[in-house]
Amino acid sequence: MTDARTIADQGLVDAGRRALATELRALGALEARIDLSFAAACRLALACQGRIVVTGMGKSGHIGGKIAATLASTGSPAFFLHPAEASHGDIGMITRDDLLLALSNSGETPEILTLLPPVARIGVPLVAMTGHPTSTLARAAKVHLDVSVPAEACPLNLAPTASTTATLAMGDALAVALLEARGFTAEDFARSHPGGALGRRLLLRVEDVMRRGDDAPKVTADTPVALGLIEMSRKGLGMTVVVDAQDRAIGVYTDGDLRRSLDRRIDVHAARMHEVMTRPCRSIGPRELAAEAVHLMETHRITSLPVVDEEGRLVGALNVHDLLRAGVV
Repeated sequence: MTDARTIADQGLVDAGRRALATELRALGALEARIDLSFAAACRLALACQGRIVVTGMGKSGHIGGKIAATLASTGSPAFFLHPAEASHGDIGMITRDDLLLALSNSGETPEILTLLPPVARIGVPLVAMTGHPTSTLARAAKVHLDVSVPAEACPLNLAPTASTTATLAMGDALAVALLEARGFTAEDFARSHPGGALGRRLLLRVEDVMRRGDDAPKVTADTPVALGLIEMSRKGLGMTVVVDAQDRAIGVYTDGDLRRSLDRRIDVHAARMHEVMTRPCRSIGPRELAAEAVHLMETHRITSLPVVDEEGRLVGALNVHDLLRAGVV
């Protein structure tokens, strides 16, 4: 065995690059196999009234667990079943309404082949992902997806590397195709991910974080600029919304507008808000995702937004600090 301490840094870099190049070739070969067999597998999954049961042994099992999790989080109910445990009672988790997705590079994994007769007896369709289209598992499947690779990234061509990458990629392709076919939305995704920053970005709406009532700064078009500045300072949003007689937002006056007013030597006691406000103003609806407010602020380089209803009436306001406190940014 080579003493690892004697290997030059460049040798390590070269080895890593060779591994990636091998895996890239494997993925490139996979693209042509997204064909009618792939579509048939999608059709079986879409017709499934129960859950997609994913199974695999060893490294394929680790990949199967990730594929099951991806399917479940993107609108296709799924879970992972360990094939060895299945032979000792857990096969009872599979019902006739389910679909079995079995992963095995060789297609001859004994623990998986043991499951085939009882699964066939209850009429559960089988989709197989293997590296050998003529293997026992591939021939037993209703649909076979070929995930064979020219070589493993392992220089000994032994450790599952490129083959597991190809299987994972095929699983991702299946999940994404099903996601699109089901019309799965960002809100659907949010319901599967309620925790952490991702859940906050996808679940929180503007109405959950906005200032409302007396906390939302507003003045009328005829209000003196000096009083508008007092409203801005008191509410602490760095702006005030200018509304008409029906409480519709017709403009905003911000810290930036104040600087421009001072540059123009505007008399803040004599001038009225309609003379200095920015119109029309950017706004957002209360039912929009808070993440959309972040997008608007970043796109237009602003830090505050009025919140208006369908008729344009002011119902609230928020700024970037509200979004930061809510964990959306």
